[in-house]
Amino acid sequence: MIFSEYVDVVEDLSRELSSRERFERLLSAIRKSIPCDAIALLRLRGDRLEPVVFQGLLPETQGRRFRLGEHPRLDKILSSRSVVRFECDADIPDPYDGLVSHVDGALHVHDCMGISLYIDDAPWGVITLDAMRPGQFDDVDPQYQIAAIALTRAVITAAQRIEQLERKVDHGHHVTAEINRELAEREVIGSSDAIEHLLREVDTVSKTSLTVLLQGETGVGKEIIARKLHLQSDRYDEPLVQINCAALPENMAEAELFGHTKGAFTGAVQARSGRFELADKGTLFLDEIGELPLILQSKLLRVLQEGEVQRMGSDEPIQVDVRIVAATNRDLRQEVSEGRFRADLYHRLSVFPLTVPPLRERGGDVLMLAEFFLERDQSRLKVSKLLLTSEAKRALRQYLWPGNVRELEHLLSRSALRAAHGQSNQRVVQICEADLQLSITHTAQAESSVTQALAPMSGQSLKDQTDEFQRQRISQVMLDNHQNVAAAARALRLDRSNLLRLIKRLGVSKN
Repeated sequence: MIFSEYVDVVEDLSRELSSRERFERLLSAIRKSIPCDAIALLRLRGDRLEPVVFQGLLPETQGRRFRLGEHPRLDKILSSRSVVRFECDADIPDPYDGLVSHVDGALHVHDCMGISLYIDDAPWGVITLDAMRPGQFDDVDPQYQIAAIALTRAVITAAQRIEQLERKVDHGHHVTAEINRELAEREVIGSSDAIEHLLREVDTVSKTSLTVLLQGETGVGKEIIARKLHLQSDRYDEPLVQINCAALPENMAEAELFGHTKGAFTGAVQARSGRFELADKGTLFLDEIGELPLILQSKLLRVLQEGEVQRMGSDEPIQVDVRIVAATNRDLRQEVSEGRFRADLYHRLSVFPLTVPPLRERGGDVLMLAEFFLERDQSRLKVSKLLLTSEAKRALRQYLWPGNVRELEHLLSRSALRAAHGQSNQRVVQICEADLQLSITHTAQAESSVTQALAPMSGQSLKDQTDEFQRQRISQVMLDNHQNVAAAARALRLDRSNLLRLIKRLGVSKN
């Protein structure tokens, strides 16, 4: 029996719609026939159920990943081939505690039901329905439940078949590459205008072989965008090779990039391919390209111009077909004007520049990312549920995030640990503003910086004070640059030989 609420959804099967549009219309139809306060379609990927579309839940729910074995309700729904109902007073954690729109805090009493989805006899995911009124689903006609299951399977199967046909026609991708592509798409968490604009730009350039320069502050996620560029390209089934230019020892950098022959230098006991050869036919991601020494910049430019490398100790050219994606947190235009970066290499790299936005410009994405990290930390801390209070959410939205997404990730891990320790007997652990310690952290950092700056000044001559300041400054910069003298010299805007002389005179440790 086809109910009137489902007629439009059936007709949609013959229309050109995206999978998301199909699923949104499907949920709306089910919600009309089975009234509820929240409904969600979750897809099984590996050992996790991930939100595809939902209604009645907070937008940041999109960041959650529900791992099997950690959510008894979802486990029970997925393992059953029939509709699953939960008693209103069932003492089973609900995965949506604190995530239902217009409901503050954890849920205590409500009606919950779920339907597993099996496509070609394999588990695909689940649909969950929640109502705030106990017993709301008591009078639901079983035929509506059966129709909802049948229609959902039909829509999902049709959407999958259409996507598969489109992919085969457009790209002829292998199954393994499609899995990689789905992984890349899921890694970018956020829906702000800034991130949507970036993703549109990524879609524009990813199918080409143009060199891309990723610009952005430390911690914004440039590596994730680089991976997405590769996995959406025609090189998706070839290697993505990454190298951190800041971490390259200066005496080994050339060999790492271009390879070497046996006996090319002391310790070269056998020939070795460089990163360019390893990335042949694929993508080479040059992270922190602004830290590359000038002498290597000229050799890199030659490779980009000629499409061939020479291993150290060999005169034989090796042809390589490599797509370059470079990343930097420096202003390369300024580096060029101040003589620390070659202008010709800069123009070679910035064929298609992309700027990854800082977290402070991404609006509500901070809460979506927070949910993603909290869901992961629940497993690590062995707690049923981690939730942010309204005050904590407000604090996260107002903070400027100088360390961007990486800072958010680490801060939430610390905050979750504090909250879990203080609420060890609670099923739902609430992370409050005090647990975040945002202002405390920055006050402590500021006081520490002032103390360090003033400490050496007392009772010393001007020369001793100057030496002590230089010693501390050089030590910190060397630490920040992994004891790489060349990188530290560029950061301090000193000639490398001058920095070495200062290190020796001031007794700065290079270990």
